[in-house]
Amino acid sequence: MSETHAQTVAYVRDTMLPEQPPPLSQKGAVKWLRENLFSGPVNIGLTLLGLLILWMVFHTVWPFLAHSVWNANSIAECRQIVTATYGPDATGACFAVIKHRWNQFIFGFYPAELYWRPVLAFGALFLALAPVLFSDSRRARWIVVAAAAILTFVIAQVLGAPTPQLVAIAILLIGWAALIEMRPNWAILASLIYPFLAVWLLWGGSFWSPVVALAGFVIGFLVWRALARYGMLAFAAGVVAAAIWWLVLDKQVAGALSSILPIGLRPVSSDQFGGFVLSITIGVAGIAMSLPLGVILALARRSDLPLVKTMAVMFIEFIRGVPLITLLFVASLLLNYFLPPGTNFDIILRVIIMVTLFSSAYMAEVIRGGLAALPKGQYEAADALGLDYWKAQRLIVLPQALKISIPGIVSTFIGMFKDTTLVVFVGLFDPLKAMADTIRASFEWKGAYWEPYIFVGSIFFILCFGMSRYSMYLERRLKRDHR
Repeated sequence: MSETHAQTVAYVRDTMLPEQPPPLSQKGAVKWLRENLFSGPVNIGLTLLGLLILWMVFHTVWPFLAHSVWNANSIAECRQIVTATYGPDATGACFAVIKHRWNQFIFGFYPAELYWRPVLAFGALFLALAPVLFSDSRRARWIVVAAAAILTFVIAQVLGAPTPQLVAIAILLIGWAALIEMRPNWAILASLIYPFLAVWLLWGGSFWSPVVALAGFVIGFLVWRALARYGMLAFAAGVVAAAIWWLVLDKQVAGALSSILPIGLRPVSSDQFGGFVLSITIGVAGIAMSLPLGVILALARRSDLPLVKTMAVMFIEFIRGVPLITLLFVASLLLNYFLPPGTNFDIILRVIIMVTLFSSAYMAEVIRGGLAALPKGQYEAADALGLDYWKAQRLIVLPQALKISIPGIVSTFIGMFKDTTLVVFVGLFDPLKAMADTIRASFEWKGAYWEPYIFVGSIFFILCFGMSRYSMYLERRLKRDHR
């Protein structure tokens, strides 16, 4: 038996402790507030300071929004209503300017009777993206498809689309939605065709022009597949075949088909584009083209071929060292000097090209960071499997590198979409400044300063926030190594 007992050992307790009160609640809102806002003296001080700043902002902005007027025919009438309702010293927003001129903020100078065309192009964009962005989630895919189809049809009807066009819109949307569910591979093919459909809807003209342009890609693909055993020479032959088609045969074939079966839409010139139709057109085109070009530039910069690497480095560093507005001025003023005489190069197309080049340089560095973060063992594993360079990049390296680069890629997309407002400097009517200045130039709305910026900023926030939330969804879906 041990001789240890409570009387001779100091640390052995010989009495019971009295009952203590239960600990404070450690769940719910009280726990979150204690851990995040009131965890210490510094945190408490910062929380109180933040609440004070929020109160000052609310105290200043809320009366301006609460006293807003939506029904008036001029800025003077808005101010009279605010004064009569809230007193002589009251201020309030005149959102009646948005109610009267919302169509210009959205569509610019696009013909009012053709509003259904950009609405259909924008709605079909979500149908084209659904099988690509939501391929693993049937529920999310169908929510996007159903919402896009229903809203597109309803908005086109509200905006006064004629009955034959509404019937065609309904058939197209229902057929495309059924294709996404029943034939996923064909739906991907429809997504590849969408850019040509969107160009035809927005600019109009002969139906055969985009069809013949698409035929150039098909011819290039067929030549490449026929000569696939020759590697890069097959790819070069496909590019040459497509270029010959576009430069030599494109217009003749389109003209012949138009004379045989004249199908087309009313043409709309680029100077009639404006507002969010212009920004979304440039933004979506730049996003769609800058990502693959950025991937190619990132691979070229990491290439072992000195010439390829040097050219990629020169392009990336030059573009990153030049402001976007400089490239836009080049697109607007200087590009025509390098084209053959009599060439009519659309201004929006020139801007899209420059925005794409600018964004692709930044995209290349983002993707290069993802490639550098990939463990060396992944490259060695691809070599051990006997894969050639392109198969290794397509099957092993790029899927992992792009997953790592998702936050940077989406940030580049959001920045590029917001930079579309810089087209005002080349004479295009962006929604932020050009359209606001045009509307304020009329006498009845002269003085409506903050309201257009609040409206346009809200729409930009919704679109950019949507891209940000999708990137977070994509990151969660691809975190397979952490499950």
